[in-house]
Amino acid sequence: MKPQVNEQNTQNGDVATDGASVVDIDAAATITPAAAATSTTTSTAVMSKNSQQLKLEMLNMGNTNSSNGSGHEKCTFHHDLELDHKPPTREALLPDMARSYRLLLGGLGENPDRQGLIKTPERAAKAMLYFTKGYDQSLEDVLNGAVFDEDHDEMVVVKDIEMFSMCEHHLVPFYGKVSIGYLPCNKILGLSKLARIVEIFSRRLQVQERLTKQIAVAVTQAVQPAGVAVVVEGVHMCMVMRGVQKINSKTVTSTMLGVFRDDPKTREEFLNLVNSK
Repeated sequence: MKPQVNEQNTQNGDVATDGASVVDIDAAATITPAAAATSTTTSTAVMSKNSQQLKLEMLNMGNTNSSNGSGHEKCTFHHDLELDHKPPTREALLPDMARSYRLLLGGLGENPDRQGLIKTPERAAKAMLYFTKGYDQSLEDVLNGAVFDEDHDEMVVVKDIEMFSMCEHHLVPFYGKVSIGYLPCNKILGLSKLARIVEIFSRRLQVQERLTKQIAVAVTQAVQPAGVAVVVEGVHMCMVMRGVQKINSKTVTSTMLGVFRDDPKTREEFLNLVNSK
């Protein structure tokens, strides 16, 4: 005989919809009130625990996948998005980093206790923190209100901005020059801020392709211009010191946004200005 489904439960949407949730109605009818109360309490506790676990997992996913441009998108010290972000101070990171460098020296067959290497782990840790100081900087901090209303709609170009960064594939440097152009829409940016934007993103573990686009997007966020163009020319130590060892090779990348992408004449004007001596 087929079990009868309570019509009221059907209307309330309480009927199980998959095999794993089907309840034996005849067996359920024999449950005592005390047992039912215990079952309800247990179920509530389990649901509460599962809910908390799900919330934690969602927060962790948010920490991993967040892309708010603050430079802390993948920090391991994000635990709860509802809490203020308080990363360890740079001084607090130094002991662990220095110990890691000491282990590295030992792994290379060196004696970390010899005179020339005694303070090397600490020096290297401080240097690495400086090389990657861009993680502690945000666009808002760097701009510091240096966005001005100005009735100007002609191209602004700052070229040959020196750039130093760290290749994220081999942890060796790459360096070069950055040229930035934008077409204002009644807002201009303090000229030195373009160089500071380059510093934010170059002082991180990088690949040149991503660095180029991040600079262009940051300028767009800062002043909402009609277009932004960025050209980066870099020399990569991972190609010079190892691998193919081509000491004269240079890598050129560009990002064109807005009118620089859509209008060939505007793009050509920018490139001519960048390439002129």
